[in-house]
Amino acid sequence: MSISPGDKLPSATLLRVGDEGPEQLSLSDWTDGRKVVIFAVPGAFTSTCTSAHVPSFIRTKDKLTDRGIEDIICISVNDPFVMFAWGESTGATEAGIVMLADSDSSFTKAMGRNFTAPPAGFIDRSIRYAMVVEDGTVTLLHEEESRSVCEATAGEAVLAAL
Repeated sequence: MSISPGDKLPSATLLRVGDEGPEQLSLSDWTDGRKVVIFAVPGAFTSTCTSAHVPSFIRTKDKLTDRGIEDIICISVNDPFVMFAWGESTGATEAGIVMLADSDSSFTKAMGRNFTAPPAGFIDRSIRYAMVVEDGTVTLLHEEESRSVCEATAGEAVLAAL
């Protein structure tokens, strides 16, 4: 089942690297009673994700905050160490973007947004999407038709839709 606007987010435990190493975080802790943007990418360090998607949210972070967005969260089916390194190398962490790992793809599958592309080594990865979540409910959801494009899901597109 694919999640649509008006639906509650599935419960999920995601990972990030904290001061003591990997830590589990409940996604509901980031979304309950809050307004956040969540964007998902096929893979950390991949071309479009690194050169277009993450930078679009770095560029628009302040304007999204001005529109009431409390956090911007990037999710990818990678391990938390990869997400940590990617956040550092792109400047996302310094910009205040929360980089979370869906290591086992359970959240991505519960969202109904997984795909597999063995030639690229992608197993149960996430399609590219961006959504606004208010108090755990999806209020806006954009998806790309192609994994190599970042237009409808870019920070600028989310900002324009608010």
